[in-house]
Amino acid sequence: MNETMLKIEDQAMQHPIQMTNGATTSMAQVVKNYLCVFFYPRANTPGCSQEGQDFSAHYDRFKDLGCEVLGVSADGLKKQQNFKLKYDMPFELVADTEEVLCRAFDVIKEKNMYGKKFMGIERSTFVLNAHGDVMLSWRKVKVKGHVEEVLQQVTQLLEEN
Repeated sequence: MNETMLKIEDQAMQHPIQMTNGATTSMAQVVKNYLCVFFYPRANTPGCSQEGQDFSAHYDRFKDLGCEVLGVSADGLKKQQNFKLKYDMPFELVADTEEVLCRAFDVIKEKNMYGKKFMGIERSTFVLNAHGDVMLSWRKVKVKGHVEEVLQQVTQLLEEN
């Protein structure tokens, strides 16, 4: 679960990102204290929809802890906007169509579906501090119970600091 104290390169933190609210910004500008970034394979698929709904259900608690939430996939901006609207997500999604963030976080992996191999996003979650240090990480995420575990670990992390 933890790959603590990895550092996301400044170049990735400063890279322009397209957000579902229409803004172009950077992760460095989004993170104030802590940032929970979850990468998902594809908008409007069952697992990704459930994960988005779970983060939405716990969003106020993350915010109370000073932790912003940001969802990222390689889907286009319009698809991300529709996904956010459909599930009334209170946080922004990022259209990482060039996979810059995906590569910076090393979430592009070989996948196998029905015997066909392809490169895609491995469901992963990271918690960063304001300096871009990865404080907590989860790879090969299973959706059920994941957001609750992230929230528990973020709460514990902040209590220790």
